[in-house]
Amino acid sequence: MAVLIGLQAAGCAATPGNEPAALAQSDTPRETSPNVEETALAELSAGNRAFAFNLYQAIRGEDGNLFFSPYSLSVALAMTYAGARGDTEQQMAQVLHFTLPQDQLHPAFNALDLSLTGQSGEGFRLATANALWAQQGYTFLPEFLDTIALNYGGGVRLVDFIEPAARERARQTINDWVSEQTEDKIKDLLAEGILTEWTRLVLTNAIYFKADWEAPFEAVKT
Repeated sequence: MAVLIGLQAAGCAATPGNEPAALAQSDTPRETSPNVEETALAELSAGNRAFAFNLYQAIRGEDGNLFFSPYSLSVALAMTYAGARGDTEQQMAQVLHFTLPQDQLHPAFNALDLSLTGQSGEGFRLATANALWAQQGYTFLPEFLDTIALNYGGGVRLVDFIEPAARERARQTINDWVSEQTEDKIKDLLAEGILTEWTRLVLTNAIYFKADWEAPFEAVKT
């Protein structure tokens, strides 16, 4: 499963025949053993659940089956929340149910993500990945890049959404990243035309989950 959140923006990773995009990234290594209190993790999880139920109530009336990952949305938006201040910060916190202060929220997300990433065992595998794709030429504050590197293990990949041919390469690059992260299960997340010259940032979260049924169906009946 992969989630795209378009906030008028975009990304990178090399595609065949294309040069990889530049990466705006802090030299700060990811904290792989964050010191997070259990109460902070519980508060983050409670907020994530509240956001999930609110979102479900908002979209459940649409026709067809409904399948989405609230965690994907929360963690992807948390990366941009790191750069939010003032009214934007307050409004994002209200909608996403972020009740922890920023200096506690991001380490808590880091701890939660590390507990999920790379899990595997007999009959199951779970992996997650996040990426930010932004219009080249924009300057990012060092404090923002430090937070992203320390807590999410990444940076901001710079591409060109303005020039038509470059925009198409960016779309292919993002799709290739999603395909790689989901072991080719999702190959064309971004359809042609979804990116425009006004795009400035694309957030992507990919989740790969494979597991056996607790009570498998009988093969002759499937």
